[in-house]
Amino acid sequence: MTPTSRFFTSQRLRLHVTDWGNPEAPPLLLVHGGRDHGRSWDWVAQALRHDFHVLAPDLRGHGESDWAVGSSYGIAELVYDLDQLVRQDGLASVTIVAHSLGGAASLLYAGLFPEAVRRMVVVEGTWQLDPAFTTRSRKPVEERMLAWVGQLRELETRRPRAYRTLDEAVERMQRENPHLSPEQARHLTEHGVRRGEDGTYAWKFDQHIRAIAPNRFTDEEVASLWSRIACPVLLVHGGASRHGDPAVLGLLAHFQDARAVTIESAGHWPHHDDLDAFLTAVRAFLS
Repeated sequence: MTPTSRFFTSQRLRLHVTDWGNPEAPPLLLVHGGRDHGRSWDWVAQALRHDFHVLAPDLRGHGESDWAVGSSYGIAELVYDLDQLVRQDGLASVTIVAHSLGGAASLLYAGLFPEAVRRMVVVEGTWQLDPAFTTRSRKPVEERMLAWVGQLRELETRRPRAYRTLDEAVERMQRENPHLSPEQARHLTEHGVRRGEDGTYAWKFDQHIRAIAPNRFTDEEVASLWSRIACPVLLVHGGASRHGDPAVLGLLAHFQDARAVTIESAGHWPHHDDLDAFLTAVRAFLS
C-alpha cells in the first residue's frame, strides 16, 4: 500500500496530508512535532494502516504545507488547522496519535471539541504544564513581547543552513537524535529536505517557527481545556527525554480518563527510538 498526497485549505493556506488509504476503516490522525513532517510517522502508519484510515498531515510551515508568511506560528492556529481537516473530511470521531508540538495542539483541540475525538495517544506533548518548559509563559508580558521581537529580528538576518550533500544533512539528523538507526536518519532526511537550484539541501520547515509567540495560554487555561477532554488519553513518555514524566508531575489529574506509560529506552521520539515498544503500548490502548 503506497501513501498518496493530497491537500486541504485552512486560513487560505494549502496544507499537505499523507493518506495511507483504507478509507472504509476508522480514521486515525498522526500529528508530528515541531521542525518535523508527516512522513516521520511512516513506520507507525505502516503498522496501523490495516486497522485504520491513517492520515498524517504536515503542520503549517512544515513539510509540503504552505508557510504562514507574515504571521506567528501560534498553537491556536494549529488547533484551527486540525479542526479544518477533521471537519472538511468528516473524520469525527477520530483517533489521534500526536507528538510534542502536535501533541500539545491535539490536546487543546480535543478539549475544545471533545465529541470529535474517540481516543488519543500523546507522545511527549504535555510540556505546556511541565514546569521546566513553562517559565516563559509566566514572565511579564513586556519580557515575552521583547523576546519575540528579538527572535524575529534575528531570524530576518539568519540564512537557513545549506548542506552540500544529502549525507551531510543525514549526519545532522543523526546528531539531533542519536537513537536513530542510519536507515531511519536517511528516511527522515530525504523527506525533510528540499534541494535548491544550486544543488544544496535545506530543511523544508520555515525558520520562523523558531520564534515563540508571546500570547501564551496560562497554566489554568491549559488545565481547563484538558479537563474537558472526554475520551481516554494515553500519555507516552521517553525515559531518556529531557521532558518530565507526566505521571510524576501529577498531570493525569487534569484529565477525566488518562493513563501514562514510560518507554525507558527512548528519548523525545519514542516512536522512532523504540518502535516495537511504542506500538505494543499503542495497540493495547487503541484496542
